[in-house]
Amino acid sequence: MAEQSDSTGPKSEERRDSPRVPMKFLVRRAGSETEFDPREGDLSLGGCAFKGAALEPGSQLEVRFLLPSLPDELKVRAEVLPIPEASQGGATRVRFLELPVEVELSIARYLDDVALDSSKR
Repeated sequence: MAEQSDSTGPKSEERRDSPRVPMKFLVRRAGSETEFDPREGDLSLGGCAFKGAALEPGSQLEVRFLLPSLPDELKVRAEVLPIPEASQGGATRVRFLELPVEVELSIARYLDDVALDSSKR
């Protein structure tokens, strides 16, 4: 159920199987004991993007966020993706690593619920 994109053309950034939903995240480098840095961005099935100081591509992160349907915060590992040359807005993009099936299903349900809710309007 990972996010799929075709990276062969200039419009690869626009080709997503998963919607993006606004979300607040807590982020820090993996293995660090420092405080988590709050970031605003958006969530998709395969990862997320958030605003703030750029992080080095390939860096591993710990990302925490809350889905309204779950009682507990989700904690996932992620990797910073390279910044495409045509990127706008300077957001850091990350992909989730080793996502447990139950977490992936929770994210998918949440994204579906948001998409269904917005289509009813």
